[in-house]
Amino acid sequence: MKGQRKPNGGFELAEAPSHLIRRCQQYFGDLYAREAGSCELTKQQFIVLAALESNEGVSQTALVEMTGIDRSTLAEMVRRLLERGLLLRERTEQDARANAVAITGNGRKALRAARSAADRAERLFLDALPPSKRGEFIKSLSMIVSAGETFAANGSGKSRAKGRRRG
Repeated sequence: MKGQRKPNGGFELAEAPSHLIRRCQQYFGDLYAREAGSCELTKQQFIVLAALESNEGVSQTALVEMTGIDRSTLAEMVRRLLERGLLLRERTEQDARANAVAITGNGRKALRAARSAADRAERLFLDALPPSKRGEFIKSLSMIVSAGETFAANGSGKSRAKGRRRG
């Protein structure tokens, strides 16, 4: 990307998309934490419950795919949410090795409380952009996510040009 490298060959963090995305994620995390206050759900737990709200009884594997949370982290989160009575888990009929996960009434209540905080944090996050740029920003992020999903589904995404060396 143009402007990423300094003329002397140095790397400019302030212009590196990967670094900027990480900083944006940190900023949103701070906003969510502030808005959630004493809310009982972390940002990641909110994501899991929100995914389950409209996908009742999906497998934990499907939940990994929906949320982008890695398998071991999700398994630990599910365990904790089960202990708190926010989720139910049972073996699927199709595969006795797979677990289906569902949100409980208490989980829905916690999700409603956290949703208000998440909505406020989202609004504050987007307030950094002029209103005319917000839709374009969301669309651009969606395009990057879609490319990442294609990459993950194919195992490698687009092939590299021949002769190009990995660094």
